[in-house]
Amino acid sequence: MGWLAWERFRCNIDCKADPENCISENLFMTMAKRLAEDGFKNAGYEYIIIDDCWMTTQRDSNGILQADPERFPHGIKYLADYVHSLGLKMGIYQDIGTKTCIGYPGSQGYEKIDVDTFASWDIDYLKLDGCFMDPKEFDTAYPAVTKHLNKTGRPIVYSCSWPAYQVERKMTVNWAAIRDNCNLWRNYGDIQDSYDSITDIINWYAINQDALISAAGPGAWNDPDMLIIGNFGLSIGQCQSQMALWAIMAAPLMMSNDLRNLRPEFKEILLNRDIIEVDQDTLGIQGRQILPANQGQGVEVWRRPIMPVMQIANETWASFAVVCWNRRVDGMPFAFPRQLGFYGLTHPGGYYIKELFTKKEYGLMKADDVLTMQVNPAGGVFMFKATLAIALKDFDPHKAKESDLLRKRFKPAVQEVKRRPKYAKHRALPEDFDGADGGGSDGSFFALKFLAVIVVLAIVVRLAGFRFGPASLLRLSRRLLK
Repeated sequence: MGWLAWERFRCNIDCKADPENCISENLFMTMAKRLAEDGFKNAGYEYIIIDDCWMTTQRDSNGILQADPERFPHGIKYLADYVHSLGLKMGIYQDIGTKTCIGYPGSQGYEKIDVDTFASWDIDYLKLDGCFMDPKEFDTAYPAVTKHLNKTGRPIVYSCSWPAYQVERKMTVNWAAIRDNCNLWRNYGDIQDSYDSITDIINWYAINQDALISAAGPGAWNDPDMLIIGNFGLSIGQCQSQMALWAIMAAPLMMSNDLRNLRPEFKEILLNRDIIEVDQDTLGIQGRQILPANQGQGVEVWRRPIMPVMQIANETWASFAVVCWNRRVDGMPFAFPRQLGFYGLTHPGGYYIKELFTKKEYGLMKADDVLTMQVNPAGGVFMFKATLAIALKDFDPHKAKESDLLRKRFKPAVQEVKRRPKYAKHRALPEDFDGADGGGSDGSFFALKFLAVIVVLAIVVRLAGFRFGPASLLRLSRRLLK
């Protein structure tokens, strides 16, 4: 978690015309101070990261990179010391190729010198881009830098662009090798300041989620790119969508915005402790899309297992975070009432439900209880946490029993959860979706539908003046079956 300059400030190096916004020592010191004093550090945002355009166009006589003397008059070590004095960590940018993406000196041929230089400057995070090198060489080039980093003895987070350029070239990506060598990795195109850019990234993640989820885990994360919350391109609802979906995807939370004039409503989203807790969940499992929008009446559903979990016999039951994302654009909030079992929340003991933007508590709910929501159009979200009731330390089984008695008094008894008769037919949820045995008889379901059609036909024909006896009805049934 932290702040990165690129999306918001790009390669603005004209400090004479724009001294407050150019890539400079002043910009990063100012943002570091805002991070430390405005509540971001306390919420978990700890890295201040320089992107491209910080260096001179030539190395010195010893091959060492030099910060631009006009924009960084005290050098990078001075800036890192300042950042550390605030209790934060310092990140820097370089490229695996001969040049950075803008054209400054790259690391190819200087890998060890650059890594040792960064370690001597007390850098805590290295973003290594992938311009100006054939992506076919990445499978050896990026691991070589891993070795140099480890030899410094300094803990430096390693952010790779290894898969992003290979995906762009439609190459086969070695996700296992990337996971073994990098702490996080960009795997798709750069985010832009628009809602279309966010939806494009999420669509790609959904299509490729099986490979991405298997690669990710504690210490190794897929990076869908920066948070653009508080800039120019998103509505409040769309900002909530990015925050919620990035948390479900276990993504690094790297803001790229102007912290000096961030409006309160955007700051509230970025500092939402409940959602940050989901993002940083120690279980470390990336969430997945479980319902595409074209099967959810325009509402897309994502789900992520989180702590607390509970081992019962040979089964592990988890808590979950769920995002219902409205991709409709028809101008009004969309009602999306669904039973908890629809989301795969089927433990008989139930779950405590909390919506994470409004902070509304729904109390203890079970598989056949309906969670009613209104999801705003054009990118609105409803995000809730379902905490496994039996995993809570203060869970009182006697109160749960009382709750069951009340439920039976006002509605029919809960059906057998493990068979999921009400949910197994949903095409978006495979039979092993929640570890249940599936259940539900497709044959009996078809028979009931068929019988209903025959009865309706008989009534219509009778009303039209025709007479039907049992024999006639049997002959009609046989013909329809053919």
